Amino acid sequence: MPSYLVTGVNRGIGWAFLRKLSDDPNNIVVGTVRDKESMEKKIADELGSRSNIHIMNVELGSLDSIKVTNTRAESPEELEDDLFKSFKVNVVGVIHLFNLFLPLVLKGDVKKVISISSGMADIDMINQYHVDVGAPYSISKGAVNVAVSKFNAQYAKDGVLFLSICPGIVDTGHNENLGEQEMEGVTRTLAKFNEYAPGAKLATPEDAVNDVLRVIYDSGLENGRGQEMVMRKDTTDLVL
Repeated sequence: MPSYLVTGVNRGIGWAFLRKLSDDPNNIVVGTVRDKESMEKKIADELGSRSNIHIMNVELGSLDSIKVTNTRAESPEELEDDLFKSFKVNVVGVIHLFNLFLPLVLKGDVKKVISISSGMADIDMINQYHVDVGAPYSISKGAVNVAVSKFNAQYAKDGVLFLSICPGIVDTGHNENLGEQEMEGVTRTLAKFNEYAPGAKLATPEDAVNDVLRVIYDSGLENGRGQEMVMRKDTTDLVL
């Protein structure tokens, strides 16, 4: 019997999901809301008696409320901290940086703003090769790709190109300071990426920069490169 958890089922898309999924009596649908009593009344009034619907009080902005309803969650505080840190650096920090320097970019002759992205944010790659490690990092990189697209949509009329580029797997030396568990995650990730590009190897920072610069130089609004996430990949180099 399939089970579904749908957040924010009191209205909009959440309500539509709840209604559609619960049409099939074989589905178990768990909906989260802030006011369980009023939600149950709405269901009774509009959908009648559906025993396959279960409503929970959950305030997604509150860690404690989630812990009460799901005591099996492992270290939610640590997960939240990792997500916040990743977003602060990879999303909020990048946006602040863009905004800080945009006045200068707008006055320049070469109006290009580049974000270094990651294949870890490529949804197709994640799903096809089951890349399940580094979730906070991947999520934040996906978010900044959207931010880059938003900036491009806003400033294309001013002739500014915003572009996300993945430099590939680069030997930056960061792995030297990783612990045993972190290295295990890196090894698993590299194994997944080797499936994606057999024979892939680490690129030197110099080679990666040369490749990225070539993409930057060749890219412009006139050739439709804005908003893209350009991925660097050949027989030996792999997006990361």
